[in-house]
Order: sequence, then C-alpha cells, then structure tokens
Amino acid sequence: MLAVTIFALFKGDWLVELGGAPAPFEDVVVERVVLDEQGIALKYRVDSPDPVTIAQVQVDGAYWQFTQQPEGPLSRGEAAWIRIPYMWVAGDAHHLTLVSSTGATFEHSIDVAQATPQPTLAKFGAWTWVGLYVGLFPVALGMLCYPALRRSARGVIDFALAVTLGLLAFLFVDTLLEALEQAERAASLFQGPMLVLLGAAAAFFGLRAVSRGGADGVSLAWRIALGIGLHNLGEGLAIGSAVAAGEIALGTFLVLGFTLHNVTEGIGIAAPLTESQPRLPTWAGLAALAGLPAVAGCWIGAYAFSPQFAALCLALGAGAILQVLIDVGLYLHGRTASAQGLTGQPLLAGGLLTGMALMFATALLVSG
Repeated sequence: MLAVTIFALFKGDWLVELGGAPAPFEDVVVERVVLDEQGIALKYRVDSPDPVTIAQVQVDGAYWQFTQQPEGPLSRGEAAWIRIPYMWVAGDAHHLTLVSSTGATFEHSIDVAQATPQPTLAKFGAWTWVGLYVGLFPVALGMLCYPALRRSARGVIDFALAVTLGLLAFLFVDTLLEALEQAERAASLFQGPMLVLLGAAAAFFGLRAVSRGGADGVSLAWRIALGIGLHNLGEGLAIGSAVAAGEIALGTFLVLGFTLHNVTEGIGIAAPLTESQPRLPTWAGLAALAGLPAVAGCWIGAYAFSPQFAALCLALGAGAILQVLIDVGLYLHGRTASAQGLTGQPLLAGGLLTGMALMFATALLVSG
C-alpha cells in the first residue's frame, strides 16, 4: 500500500499542478582531469534530478570540439569522460566551461597544468617506493624505540602509552576532518557527511565485534597498527592525487611531512609491547599492516582517485582509530589502577598532551 501511494504521488504530479511547471535544474561535478599528449580528458558526474546533455565545451574562453563517452544525455549519478584535443601548456593555468543543451554552464579550473602520470610498470614501481618511504620505513624506524622503552621504568612506559593515546586522539580528529573535506567535493547524491558517519560507524562497530578479549599488549598493538594503516591509506591518497593533479610542490611537502609524522606512529605501536617479547615475524607484520596501506593509497590516488571513495576510506580509518583509542585508554587505565582517573595524574596528562603536540608539530610540515 505504501508503494502504491508513492507511485501515485509521482505519477500524478500533484505538486507540479499546485506550484506550476518547475524550471529544469542541472548540475554536474567534475571528479577527475587527465592531461596527456592528446589533450585534456575530463570525467564528470551528473548531480541533479534532471538529465544533463553537454552540448558545448569552452577552454580558456574559446569553443572546442570534443567527444564524450558514453554519448547522449546522462541521468543523475551517471558519469562520462569528455576528451578535448586542446594542446595545454605545462605550468600554465587553464579554465574549462561545460555548456549544457539548456545553456547552463559548469566551470572547472586547472591551476597548474602538468602531465598526468600514466599507469606503467615503472611508474607503479616509483609509486611503490614513495608509499614505502612515507608509510613503512618511518613506522619501522619509530618501532626501533622498543628496546629503550623496554628498559625504562614503569612510569616511563605509562607515559609512552599516554603519548600513544594523544597520538591516536589527534589522528582521529584529523582523519575525520579530512574525510568531511573530501565529502564536500563529492556529488551531493553520495550524501557525503552521512557517508562519512556511516563508514566510521561501520569500522568502529566492526572492530568492536571482532576484537573480543585480547586485552594484552600484543593484540592492542595489532589494533593500533590497523587503525594507523587505514589512516596511512588516506595519506597515500592525498599524495597520489596531488601529484596527479600537477601539484608537485604540494606532493613533495606531503611526502616529507608524512614521513616525519609517521615515525611517531611507530613509537605508538611499540609502546604496548614492553611487557612481551614479540618475534621478528610479529614486528614485520605490525610494520606492514601500519605502513603498506600508504602504497595502495598512492596507487589509487594517482590513477583512480575520486572524492567519494577517498571520503569513505578516510571514514573507515577514523572509525578504526576511535575503536583503538578506546582500547588504549582502557588498557592504560587498567595499568594505572588509579581512582583519580586517566587524566587526573600529571604524568599521564602530560603524555596525552605531548602526543597531541608531537602530531600537531609534524602536521605543520604537511600544511607548509
């Protein structure tokens, strides 16, 4: 009965009769631009209830011939590639305008034109090294602090765990904000903010469901590595998409900043392991889980980036980090066994603030 009622509402166009014939509403979102020796290729997605037909294309104020695949009008949610045989100039800015059959215009700017990396075996190898440099190597370097932590007094270990707690708190907020920023760039049909919240909730409750028991330091280190790995996936997406868009200077800053940023993350993974003696395969697995997702992020960001996918990946990372954040807090609270609570002790409160400050300081290099 509900289905029949909804069908009758749309079929009868009652609201149209009450309000008059509505003006057509058209909107598109440009998701990706590729620059190569053949010209400019642009991927757009229809983000309006009414179908859209692109009739003309302007580049730097002049009309140009173009081809579209698939051809014809596109309905809401459908995407197409437009190929424009325009000889762009490296280093220059170019302005594109898509004109629909109804006269609506949709603009997109290329701030600094650079050739888009092509998916070759050599390029994949180069991106792999970038991902390893950003993710795996600094995390492994931070984990080398384990012998020093193991020889330290109990208070120093608790302080290191509090630093880990501050580190994760910063990562959670940073990842969530980055996910919401990417969601704003996506087409509205993906309901960006809700996509972020659902993705974060799915990761959080999913990890809660599978991480029963396992309150020891080793299992906690694995969960920390998983949360950091999902965060590093987002870092790889940022680097790959920046370089693919021609923002070489930004990509360089991101590589340097994330490298220093991730050394601290390796210390956070090692801190819960001070009361155990993990074997080498465990250390290798932890480093791989935390660092290798940056490689996959670089690949995806360079060759298949889309804002809605980036928002979802970052949301999953935020939910995983929140789950690990709670686990670390409970683990540290159990170690201290103090009635004053976690932040009531000056040493632990100082460690919490130190972790946040370290992450903030290294994050400044990324925004530089």
